[in-house]
Order: sequence, then structure tokens, then C-alpha cells
Amino acid sequence: MASATESPSVTLALNQTAGERARTDHAGIRRWLWIVAGLVFLMVVVGGATRLTGSGLSITEWKPITGAMPPLSADAWAEEFGKYRASPQYQLLNEGMSLGEFQFIYWWEWGHRQLGRFIGLIYFVGFLVVALRRLLPARQIATLFGMGLLLGLQGAIGWIMVASGLQPGMVAVAPVKLTLHLTFAGLFFASVVAFATTLTPLRRVEPAWGRAAAWLILLLLFVQVALGGLVAGSKAGFTFNTWPLMDSALVPPGSLLFAQSPFWENFVDNVALVQFNHRLGAYILFAVALWNALRLRRAAPGSGSAKRATAIAGLVLAQSALGIVTLLLVVPLWAGLAHQALGFAVLAMGVVHLTRTEQAARG
Repeated sequence: MASATESPSVTLALNQTAGERARTDHAGIRRWLWIVAGLVFLMVVVGGATRLTGSGLSITEWKPITGAMPPLSADAWAEEFGKYRASPQYQLLNEGMSLGEFQFIYWWEWGHRQLGRFIGLIYFVGFLVVALRRLLPARQIATLFGMGLLLGLQGAIGWIMVASGLQPGMVAVAPVKLTLHLTFAGLFFASVVAFATTLTPLRRVEPAWGRAAAWLILLLLFVQVALGGLVAGSKAGFTFNTWPLMDSALVPPGSLLFAQSPFWENFVDNVALVQFNHRLGAYILFAVALWNALRLRRAAPGSGSAKRATAIAGLVLAQSALGIVTLLLVVPLWAGLAHQALGFAVLAMGVVHLTRTEQAARG
């Protein structure tokens, strides 16, 4: 009888212990995921610097394992420089480059690749710990595995992008390939931020307002990231460096926007249409973000949803202003990197907002 009367308290104690252990495990997993997200954010900035310094084609081979070792002797440097001198970019754009100038762009690309390897290692080790210790349900572990595949795919796309710039007659990577590389980086980054956010329970109950708008804003953010990739890949930011007018008009003439044939190539290779679409995307995104913030502040004043929506609107406005500055200054390195970094900060906020909104909807 004594054991029977004590069993409820024992069960409660065991449940409390299990709950505390789960909270501790979740905290550790969250820290790991936020570290990965921070590294991806840094990777985006380093990737932007690699692009803006013209360094992305300095390493002409993809060796995932042995390529981690840089040249360590004069002969090794001469061999690497010889490979680059055989590339179209050197022959058409950088002929006469000194070894010191080559080393500058080489180290940028080498650092970019090493950071990618480091992210892969950190994610792989963390995933093994979670999976082998079964720290999460099987469904969530499977999700983490899928995210790892997405990370590996992102690395493969990176090489496909570089290979496109090594083709005869090319002096830079193909804009579409660069856009895919950046967009898939955004997808992996968003998945990591979303997973980390789901492991953090809501501190208070809040109304599930604005689910459709949260999805719409995140979709527009991804579209804007992709449009930004096309601008970067085609170097469209170095042209039409005025605002709000573009070629002396708010809307440039169709003869300029659709000057190329076939028609669809204008959306990728015509710098006028590529830049105009990025501008238009920013206007639409800010209008939707502002509308959503005002609506939530009226419908659910003081709620987490309203505060996050207001923060997103403010960040989008700041990002738009920074984009204008970057354009007017003809893309200096600091402005280009800040614009790209802030873009991913806005993306992270959009992911958190949507994840929290979905959590509120599920109760």
C-alpha cells in the first residue's frame, strides 16, 4: 500500500526530471543552431566580399578535402598562379596581374571555402550528437538530416557557380548560378533559424494574427534576395546610379527594359530590368510590411506579433535606405557588404515572425 500511495509522487518527480532534461537538451541544441546560423550569416558577408573584390574565380579547382591546404611554398604558389593564368578571367580581364595581387584574391576565395567547410563540420558534428543521443523525436531528427542535405547541395551549387565562370569567354560567374547560390544559402539559413525558434517556447500566450501576411512577407523577402542575387551577378548596381528616377524616369521605357531578345533573357541579363525589378520588389515589400505592422498594432496592440511586425517594417525601411545609398555611391565595398548583411538580418526576423505566428496558431 505504501508503494501505491507513493507512486504518483514518484511519477511526478520522474516527469519533472525528464522535463528538465528535455529543456536542457533543447537549450544546447538551440545554442548549436544559433552558432550555425551566425556562421552562415558570416559566410554571406565573406561571400559578398569575395564577389566584390573579384576573387571568386581565383581557385580553378574544386577539391573538397585536399583543397583545404593552401600553397605553402614558392613553387606551390607558382603552380596555383599558373592555373589561374590559364583561366578566361585572367586572359580577358587581369592579364599582367602580379603574384601579390593574385595572392590577395586567392586568400579571399580560400577563406570563403574554408568557412564553408567549417560550417559543414560544425553542423555534421552537432547532428551526430543529436541523432546518436536521440535528443529529439525522430521526425525532428529527420528534418535536421534534410537540412544537412540542403547544406551539402549549397556547397555543390557553389562549385557549379564557379565552374560557370571558368568557361571560355567568361570573366565572372553566371548571374543565375550566383542567384541560386545566394538563394539556397538563404533557404538553409532560414531553416536553421526556424528550427532554433521552434525549440524556444512562447513566453506568453498571444493571438495568432496575420498568418497569411507572415507567409507573404517571408515569400517577398526570398524574392528580394533572389532579385538581389541577379543584381549582384549582372553588376546592375554599377549602372543607373540615381534615385528615385532611373534613366530620368520613375519607370524606364519598355525599349530599355526589354531591349534584348529573346524576351525572357531581359529578366536575367538586362541590367536595366534586373535593377528595376529589385527596386520594385523593395517598394512592394516595404508597403506590405508597413501595412502588416499598422494592422497588427491596431488589432493586437502590445502583442509579440505587433512588435515583430513593427521591427520588420523598420528593418525593411533601413535596408531600403541602405540600398539607395549603395546605389548612389556606386557600390563601395562597405556599403555592398552592409546591404547584403542587413538583408539576411531582415530575412531572419521574417522567419522568426512566421515561426512564432505559427506557434501561436497551434496554441
